[in-house]
Amino acid sequence: MQNDPDFNKLVFDIARSIPKGRVTSYGAIAKALGKGNLSRMVGRAMGLIHGEKPPVPFQRVVNSQGQLTGDPGGIANRKKLLEKEGVEVKNDKVVNFRKIFWDPSEEIDI
Repeated sequence: MQNDPDFNKLVFDIARSIPKGRVTSYGAIAKALGKGNLSRMVGRAMGLIHGEKPPVPFQRVVNSQGQLTGDPGGIANRKKLLEKEGVEVKNDKVVNFRKIFWDPSEEIDI
């Protein structure tokens, strides 16, 4: 399943569905795809978004604790993009994570 373009496309489609000002987790996307134990695969897919059309709002996908992950430069960029959408981030963690969490399993049909 490594670099499975169909899996990646599904991940990208779900990420594009996350409303501005909301976030979800790698695990929630995996669960919505019926692959609950493949959150790392979702993370790998999210690492392949460069050049995707339409763009994938990568900043809206965080870990299960609401923490921004990735390289430090990327985290700073994600924080800036989230704050532009009205999401408060403190110490690289989404404030009120549970309150603004968007669960794709409940919001979209796959």
